[in-house]
Formats: sequence, C-alpha cells, structure tokens
Amino acid sequence: MKLTWLKIPHWLTLSLVAVFVVRIPSLFEPFYYGDEMIYLSLGEGIRRGLILYKEIHDNKPPLLYFLAAIAGNVFWFRAILCMWMIATIVVFWHLTKTLVKNPNTVKAATLLFAFFTSLPLLEGFVANAELFMILPTLIALLLVLKGNRYRSVFLAGIFLGIASLFKIPSIFDVGAVVAVWLFALQFRKASLREFIIKTAILIGGVSALIIITFVWYYLRGAFHEYLVAAFLQNFGYVSSWRPSSTQVSFISKNGPLLIRAFLAAVGFLVLFVFRKKRSKPFLIACAWLITSLFAATLSERPYPHYFVQIIPSLSLLMGLLVTDETLEQVLVIFPLSLVFFVAVYFNFWQYSTSLYFDRLGTLVTQGQDAYFDKFSPVVSRNYEIARFVTQTTKPTDRIFVWGDSASIYALSRRVPPIKYVADYHIHDFSSEAETYAEIQATKPKLIIILDEAQPFLALQQFVETNYTQAQSPHGSSIWYNTSQ
Repeated sequence: MKLTWLKIPHWLTLSLVAVFVVRIPSLFEPFYYGDEMIYLSLGEGIRRGLILYKEIHDNKPPLLYFLAAIAGNVFWFRAILCMWMIATIVVFWHLTKTLVKNPNTVKAATLLFAFFTSLPLLEGFVANAELFMILPTLIALLLVLKGNRYRSVFLAGIFLGIASLFKIPSIFDVGAVVAVWLFALQFRKASLREFIIKTAILIGGVSALIIITFVWYYLRGAFHEYLVAAFLQNFGYVSSWRPSSTQVSFISKNGPLLIRAFLAAVGFLVLFVFRKKRSKPFLIACAWLITSLFAATLSERPYPHYFVQIIPSLSLLMGLLVTDETLEQVLVIFPLSLVFFVAVYFNFWQYSTSLYFDRLGTLVTQGQDAYFDKFSPVVSRNYEIARFVTQTTKPTDRIFVWGDSASIYALSRRVPPIKYVADYHIHDFSSEAETYAEIQATKPKLIIILDEAQPFLALQQFVETNYTQAQSPHGSSIWYNTSQ
C-alpha cells in the first residue's frame, strides 16, 4: 500500500475519531443479538475443530464465521467491526475522490456514508455480513476505476469474491463494476471485444475464490453440506415471507421478483441510452443503486441491515444532491425517490438511535441488571445459565438448549451435540424426532429447557427419566447427566 493512502484530510480524521467514539458503547453490549450469537456459536465450533456446515450449521458463506472464531466474544467481534468500518470509510473516501472531482461532493458523500454505517438505524453496530462485505466491494470498484489492466480486473474479481463469501447477495454488485465499462462502451468491434474480455476476467476472479472454497470443503468431506447451506438454501429466502407461496405456480410465487428484475434491466437500459448526456459519477451511482436495491429486496424481508448494501451508492447520490449545481442535482431526486418507495413498500424496520444512548445512561445510573433488561428480559437469565454451565462442565462437554439457544452457547463457549445452534434451524432443516434421536445417542452433559420454547414432550420425558434437575433459573430448567 502506498504511503499516500494513509494521508487523509483533517475533516476525515475528525470523522473517524467521532465514528470510533460513537461505537465504543457497542463494544460493551451484552450477548443478546440473535444473529451475532449464531455467528459466535459457529465460531466456537470452528475453534474446536468442527467442520463448518457438516458438524455445525448456519446458512451463510464461511468468512463471517471465521471472523467470529477469531473474535470469540461480542467485545472483540464489535471491535473488529469498528476497525473494519473505519478502514471502509477511508476506502470509500478514496473511491469517491477518484470518481468525483468536486471536493464538496466527496466530503458530503463520505460524511453521509460514515453517518449511515455508524448508527443503530440500520444496525450499524451489529457485526452482520452486510457491513463486512462493503469493504471488498469498494476495493473492487476502486481497482477498476484506477486501472484498466487485466490484472487489476482479475484482482477486482477476487475482492468481489471475498464480498460474496461474507454474503451471497453482494454478488449483484458485480453489475456496478460492469457498469463502469458498459457506459464507456462504443459500438465498435474492438470496444465490444474489450468489454467481453474484461467481464469474463472479472467473473473468473469472482469464481476462482468460490471454487477454492468448494475444493476445500470437498477435501474435508463437506462439499454437499457447504453447497446446500451456503448457496442453495439461500434461494429459499427469496419471497419466503409471502403467504402460501409453496402452493402456487412458479410465476405466481416469483412474479414480484421477476418484475423487479425486469425493472432493473430497464433502469440499466435507460442509463445506457443516456450515458453520453450524464456524468460518470451519476451513471455509476445509479447503476450501483439498482443492483444493490435488487439484492436488498431479494427475500422481501424487512430487516434493516439488508439496506446496508445500498449505503455506498445512496451516499454518492445524496452527496450529488447537496453539492452539485447542474441538472443532475435535480435528476438525482428520481433514484432517491426510488429508495424511499422501496423502504416504505417493503416496510423496512428501523432501530432507535436514541435507545442506544438511553441504554448507556441506564448502565451508568442503574447498573448492569437494569441495563440488560433494556435489551431483553431474558438476557440476565441467559447470563446466569451460562455461568452455571461454565462452572459445572468442562470446555469439551456438550450441552443442549431447547429454546432461544444461541446466546447460551455463545456465552458459555460450549457447543451442542447436534449441528444446529438455533431452535429455528431445527424446525427449518431437521425435526424434533431427529433431534431427539441424537440427544438419546449422545446424552449431553447438560440439557437446558427454556420456558418460552414450544413443548417438546419426548425431550421432557427423557430428562425426567435420565437426568437430575440441577436448577430452575428464571423460566428455565437445567438437567444434569450424573452418569458421565
């Protein structure tokens, strides 16, 4: 890396300090956020030598779980995210500076990007894949913008492959990279040939890294499990919240998705037709917004962190809106209106920023118990259970939790006797009968049944017959296997 990359303006330095300070309270939040608990539980499984997807399961690509394995707990996971996002903001500034000549636009876009990625509004403090995948995507775009050599194109593909190994929908940002060449395309044989070659090399770079992971899991005897969990099961997310979608035809089930794909194609066509009349930053930002919006709405689920993928292009367009003094300042209203429409139409959730600081005030004035209760009434109970687990079991002992389980696995740094760490995994990918058979066969050291879990009569009868009840902390029962 050239030393010039480390030279940043004073306003950006102050912004990065502000980002760091605002993120500090997030480092000390309890183990409560469901997805993070799953990531940390799988990370613990990796640290124990379990084969990801085959012996411990979730349905995302592997990089997030390996980061969780390095972190080990919420503090270090959030600390890694904090440093990662500071680097991401710097790279975004470099990208914007390369793409846009107006320094005011660069400053506005960068500050907006830092703002949107650093607030609870879109879950900016939670270590989700959407935040981690932005950095390699930005690096890929920067490589393409700063160099036309095939080596740079292939390297850009590698970085897009890294992004996709955090979460598959990032693969749609390949369209934003291709747009850089598409809008420069001329109807000459040499230009078309160059476009095809670069696109093929880019796709080759993306594919190379993914293929390496397939080979890796094949050699570990987990190729099928990896393919299904990290890739094929994600297709089930598409339109998965639409009622009775499994009882209708393919067209009826996927009609909205096909309509969105058609509209995205029309959007690209319009940009291509008017490419000579619009600036390069406007064209690329609009194309990037189209691809990222399509990716964010794939599942039609309203989770705020899905919207994180559109933040880079949204920030660029908003930067143009507040600083540009050309016709594009007006035209940028149209793609921004599209963002507003999508957010309202899919009813995307949002999280309170004031609550984040209110919780911090509660910690200072009322203590840890009241602070934990601000997140969920079961957080304190989960900590109590985890303390009992660590005091009564060895790190190598397996435990089984029936209910909202991932927090307890992550807190106690124990792994279950089955491959699933969340109860919804069992409901979606296994069954109570299969789970019961594995519990019977392995007889874990502890079995914990949470009151909020749905009844599991066979398990309840099993523990009453073969286990001794140890404790009943706050709406749970802990059963101890005395035969081991």
